[in-house]
Amino acid sequence: MSFRNIIVEKKDGVVKITLNRPDKLNAMSYDLLLELASALRDVDKDESVRVVVITGAGDRAFCAGADISTFKKATSIFEVRDYTGLGQEVTMMIENLGKPVIAAVNGFAFGGGCELAMACDLTIAAESAMLGQPEINLGILPGWGGTQRLTRLVGRKKAREMVFTGETITAKEAERLGLVNKAVPASELEATVKKYCETLMSKSPIALKMAKEAINRGIEVDLPTGLILEREASAVCGTSEDSKEGINAFIEKRKPQFKGK
Repeated sequence: MSFRNIIVEKKDGVVKITLNRPDKLNAMSYDLLLELASALRDVDKDESVRVVVITGAGDRAFCAGADISTFKKATSIFEVRDYTGLGQEVTMMIENLGKPVIAAVNGFAFGGGCELAMACDLTIAAESAMLGQPEINLGILPGWGGTQRLTRLVGRKKAREMVFTGETITAKEAERLGLVNKAVPASELEATVKKYCETLMSKSPIALKMAKEAINRGIEVDLPTGLILEREASAVCGTSEDSKEGINAFIEKRKPQFKGK
């Protein structure tokens, strides 16, 4: 499928999705969200895909947020709710995708862009990048998971500060807070993301999928319930062909060749 607002590239088991509206700082219009949702559905069904990378076109912005012109056209509560719902749907698709997703934050990640990055499993940012939830300055609030994921990542006090003031922070500060996994010089961003992809590609797809599910579902429940989820995920992994291959490879002192079975 061809897209107008995103670029989808597949190579050696890695799919790179580039938000492609550099003239708009890769702001997410309604059409871009629809295309992104379609691409994610395709990726989820493609068993040959092991890792997904999301980034922005150009060197200024990962994603500057939701397209303000879309908000301007939304004249009723139903239209605003629909647009907000679509943004939440896309971020949930990323969070629940059965394979790891890496955000390569190459510039501004504001509003919906920050929320998009938070939904990814790992976030690697250029040190020149800035992140934040400045929606309050428009008289609105983060609606694609910002009030929820940000709180879970950095705690209530800092989340309130960022949401209430519209404060933006550097990539290094985001790394310190746990909002970003690693902040690296812009010239090293691509190589760093590639290294993460190679590491994840060497792991069992089943183990990655089940670990992701156990973490995502477990954080929402009490510890005893979370341990039950972990036990069930362990049972699935432990009876897989990948598990047998991993154990044999360890005994034979060789690298395992996981097949996702």
